[in-house]
Amino acid sequence: MPSIDLSSDVVSLTAALVDIESVSLDERAIADAVERELVALPHLSVVRDGHTIVARTSLGRAERVVIAGHLDTVPVNDNLPSRLDGEFLHGLGSCDMKGGVAIALRLAATVAEPVRDVTYVFYEAEEIEAKYNGLGRLAREHPDRLDGDFAILMEASNAVVEAGCQGTLRVEVITRGERAHSARSWMGSNAIHAASPVLARLVAYEPRSPVIDGLTYREGLNAVGVRGGVAGNVVPDEARVTVNYRFAPDRTADEALAHVREVFAGFELEVTDLAPGALPGLDRPAAAAFVEAVGGVANPKFGWTDVAQFTALGIPAVNYGPGDPVFAHKQDERVPIEQLYRLEARLRDWLS
Repeated sequence: MPSIDLSSDVVSLTAALVDIESVSLDERAIADAVERELVALPHLSVVRDGHTIVARTSLGRAERVVIAGHLDTVPVNDNLPSRLDGEFLHGLGSCDMKGGVAIALRLAATVAEPVRDVTYVFYEAEEIEAKYNGLGRLAREHPDRLDGDFAILMEASNAVVEAGCQGTLRVEVITRGERAHSARSWMGSNAIHAASPVLARLVAYEPRSPVIDGLTYREGLNAVGVRGGVAGNVVPDEARVTVNYRFAPDRTADEALAHVREVFAGFELEVTDLAPGALPGLDRPAAAAFVEAVGGVANPKFGWTDVAQFTALGIPAVNYGPGDPVFAHKQDERVPIEQLYRLEARLRDWLS
């Protein structure tokens, strides 16, 4: 039975978590280990939902902060067990995001009387389809368990606050024609040729760079795939250009979709993915105080993270975790040892 020791230092704890294999939908062992340790702490009340664990202090403080991290990883790629090389801890999940989870577990175990009440959430299935996501399930079915004035997602951010996140929208822009033998192409209508105006609109497109709470969020509208063709001697009757829109969090999901429909007016669209962004919320006192406490620097988050789950509940949230996200999901995934110690110390000071 795999076990962890919350009294060990944060590097040893990260290594122990990495060594418990927890590919998405196979989180039972790591969830069991986390639950065993947390239920033994008298200052926390603990509930489990599937392989998601919620632990709370109840001290009647004026503020409550939610600190969350996911327990799952992408599939193993010859990168277990963990190993130390003096500067980095290597291994699957070390960056994304068992280093952040280890910090949160250390805080849960050792900060028994924080100046803010804390809800710790360790959840399952972040790396796969949203329907399995444990944090999303809590937001839908038990939103009261996520109540708070502010939330910190221990997502790898290279030890700098990354506020909010972009939304993401993916559509298929479809063009249609009529099949014909390529030797008699004039008898048909080429759907791939009909897609050229779609590409022209993308080339000419000028993305926004809105400033929100002092942070500049760059948008992007890009073709990420093109499909079409039936055979080497057939004029195709359908083509599809897959377009991904990364939009700033000042636009809702509906507004983002309306914008894309406007850009491709006259074309048939099929929506295949849509997730709203998250406003940084740095104008909220709890968020501003946190940024100041951990260095005074905040960057916009380019990409989508689970901070959007908190924004949907009206809770401002930031990403703040150890590790360069460039190494997430790579075979040589790694987290700097110095960042593990530094972030644990900063968060401990803030909670204390």
